Amino acid sequence: MRAWPGSPFPLGATWDGSGVNFALFSEHATKVELCLFDSAEATSESLCVPLVDHTDTIWHVYLPDVRPGQLYGYRVYGPWSPLEGHRFNPAKVLLDPYTRAIGRPPRWHKSLLGYEDTSDGPASTLDSAPYAALGVVTDHAFEWLGDRPPRTPWHKTVIYETHVKGMTALNERIAPSLRGTYLGLASEPAIAHLKNLGVTAVELMPIHEHVDEWRLVKAGLVNYWGYNTLAFFAPDHRFAAGQSPAQAMRDFKTMVRALHQAGLEVILDVVYNHTAESDHLGPSLSFRGIDNRTYYRLEPGDPSRYKDYTGTGNTLNMQSPAVLRLLMDSLRYWAQEMHVDGFRFDLASALARELHAVNRLSAFLNVIGQDPIVSRVKLIAEPWDVGEGGYQVGNFPPGWTEWNGRYRDAIRRFWRGDEGMLPELATRLSGSSDLYGLYGRLPHASVNFVTSHDGFTLADLVSYVDKHNEANGEGNRDGDSHNLSMNFGVEGATVDPGVVTLRHRQERNFLTTLLVSVGVPMLSGGDEVGRTQDGNNNGYCQDSPLSWTPWPTEGPQLELLAFVQRLTALRASQPVLRRKTFLSGRRPGATDVLWLGPDGNELAGDDWRDPERRTMGMLLDGNAILERDERGEPISGDTLLTLFNASAAAVSFVLPVRTGSVWECLVDTTASTGQPWMVKPSAEWRLEGRSVVIFRLVADARDSTATAPTRP
Repeated sequence: MRAWPGSPFPLGATWDGSGVNFALFSEHATKVELCLFDSAEATSESLCVPLVDHTDTIWHVYLPDVRPGQLYGYRVYGPWSPLEGHRFNPAKVLLDPYTRAIGRPPRWHKSLLGYEDTSDGPASTLDSAPYAALGVVTDHAFEWLGDRPPRTPWHKTVIYETHVKGMTALNERIAPSLRGTYLGLASEPAIAHLKNLGVTAVELMPIHEHVDEWRLVKAGLVNYWGYNTLAFFAPDHRFAAGQSPAQAMRDFKTMVRALHQAGLEVILDVVYNHTAESDHLGPSLSFRGIDNRTYYRLEPGDPSRYKDYTGTGNTLNMQSPAVLRLLMDSLRYWAQEMHVDGFRFDLASALARELHAVNRLSAFLNVIGQDPIVSRVKLIAEPWDVGEGGYQVGNFPPGWTEWNGRYRDAIRRFWRGDEGMLPELATRLSGSSDLYGLYGRLPHASVNFVTSHDGFTLADLVSYVDKHNEANGEGNRDGDSHNLSMNFGVEGATVDPGVVTLRHRQERNFLTTLLVSVGVPMLSGGDEVGRTQDGNNNGYCQDSPLSWTPWPTEGPQLELLAFVQRLTALRASQPVLRRKTFLSGRRPGATDVLWLGPDGNELAGDDWRDPERRTMGMLLDGNAILERDERGEPISGDTLLTLFNASAAAVSFVLPVRTGSVWECLVDTTASTGQPWMVKPSAEWRLEGRSVVIFRLVADARDSTATAPTRP
């Protein structure tokens, strides 16, 4: 086969219409061979091409006779010296870190491991060619049909976190061949559900190609969530509707195009903090064998071991320019070539560590802030990792939004009935200015959530005292054990259809609180239909109906869905709930919020300090909070009053007086329907125990959204 010197850029395998340029980074290698395979079933390469040319640290070759569809990998030569951080082993066929698609996923075999045995020792001489992951040369041509990103402003954004397979696997309205795929998520029933739900963006759990850990495979399980990345440019082949290697890329683009046409943004949950190669005893699949000392953070006193800020065995080395380039090239690829609208960075604190400590001025954060492409998409940090000092909620720089763990914990504690929660509840409802008010950040820096993929579903949060992770095969030791008990009834008990039980009421309380809070709300996929995992709060390895979203046709699940739809519609219609600035309370010239006690009066100092208080009203002045239309004209909203009661007992709440007006009850978490009630100011409203009620101020009954009777 003809071989020309080629070019060091771009990295990866690039088809130019005439041939393919291959370029691979390795700073410490002494020799590199490109291995071409005839098929996914091949047990050895059909041809090895030495990359005799290298420019600085990049090895390259151009093959004019190669076409898209060609499977390939690398053998990289160099020292096997773990004590110096080097793990080169030409017996291992390695995946190109820049491959755009997987031509063959790895198949677990002991030849993938670096050692001869399971402890430190000589390098394994077993050839991994029959089992190694292979890349494939791709043609990126795709008809985008004028695709345009929705560019939803942050203050109008409502995020729906979901799993590509889990969302559609059980939906009988979707063609069986498309369920659980990118095209299934792009189907009319799935998009209609998202649109009717009132969300504006889907945040997809990892879709980068990943590897199931060997211990899971041996136990008959899989890494369903996918937080174990193998290739940062390749969409996961699990979700492709077809079997060809390039199908995943085409299907992913088709999904993005369809979601954009429906006005929905696509945010990817990305895992750049570690790779699937695990600790020093893990497999040599790609990075480890290409240049271990460059790609990974090693223990300063023992380079044969890895710094582990992620709990997975390794941490990528963000102090390396080559690793930063990989990360940025990947992000730009997904934003430009794949048209995604933003990223949620898993364990982002691990990416922002310098020598050890998390640094808001780190190279990782600086390079993203300076990038003209990546800095302009939505950037969301999971602001913690498992290392010392890793909890960094509120400490990411301007331009970043964060999963607000403080919000989640405060709202859970309030609805559990913990003492002394009113001050923090008010702060979280107001946008968490204590966390995000510095350095010019705004309320959209807070992604507010109560549940996510990680932990109990909402239905399980209010139904189980303890976790039930026995199916995971770890003796129920895995999974988060903090703030579990939200259950006030019998664990796992069933309820009569159509009855708003305390359990269902708590679901509604959480959802209502979430959607009236200042900031960016995030719904966890399936919570809107009461998705349960039977008490399993760590479903990462459960690729089954246990983790998939149900699609109910009747019963309380549909009532809950209708309730959430009313909440999101209310938020979308009320500028007072989509404000761009923090609620600041009473101040000269304006009062955007008043915090009221059950007597109808404003809460004072001693009221806030009373640990027994669990009831509060939030009065939002629609005239004081303005939004502007496309011409810059101000849009005023309604005045809303939300009452919160986390105590078990009912409370008589005096509604504040507004001359010539009445209050219309829009939402009541104790009611199974959405029928509004009219009630006059100064009247006492019986606020049931553990409930939320939302009122709208109207000039008189004729201004109400429905012919509403006066509440008896």
